[in-house]
Amino acid sequence: MNIVPTDKSYTYDLLTQNLFTLNRTFPFLNIQVVGSSVLGKNLYVVKLGTGSKKVFYSANEWITSVVMMKFIEDYCNAYVNDLNLYDYNIKTLFNTVSIYIMPMVNPDGVDLVTGNLSKNSSAFIQATLIFLFLVDGKLIFLVLI
Repeated sequence: MNIVPTDKSYTYDLLTQNLFTLNRTFPFLNIQVVGSSVLGKNLYVVKLGTGSKKVFYSANEWITSVVMMKFIEDYCNAYVNDLNLYDYNIKTLFNTVSIYIMPMVNPDGVDLVTGNLSKNSSAFIQATLIFLFLVDGKLIFLVLI
C-alpha cells in the first residue's frame, strides 16, 4: 500500500489527508491534536506503540515531514504484516517502545515555502511579516505584528 507520496511538495493539506487515510487503514494508529499554529492549523502528534520506553521525533521542514510520514506508513505496514523494519521486529518494538512523532512542527511555514498560500491571502501576508536575516553573521528573527 502506498498512501504517503514522496514525489511532490508536501503541504499541510496533504499531511492532514494522509493522516486520516493512515488512521482509517491502520486503526491502531493514535493521532492527537496537541495545539495549533499561528494561522490556526492543527499540530498533530502520532503515537506508534504501547511500550513504557518513550521516544519523540519532530519534523521542522516540509521534506522532513515527508520522511516522517513515510516512516509512519512503513512502520504500520510492517506491524500488520508481521515484518521487520530496519532490522527491528516491529511487533516487539510496538510492545516495548512508544514512538511519538510530530510530522509537521510549522505548517504555516511549510505552506509558505511550498507555495500553498495565495499571495493575496491574509495568511500569506501575516506569514511574510516574519523576516529572517543575518547581522554580522548571526541569525536574527524579526516579527512584525
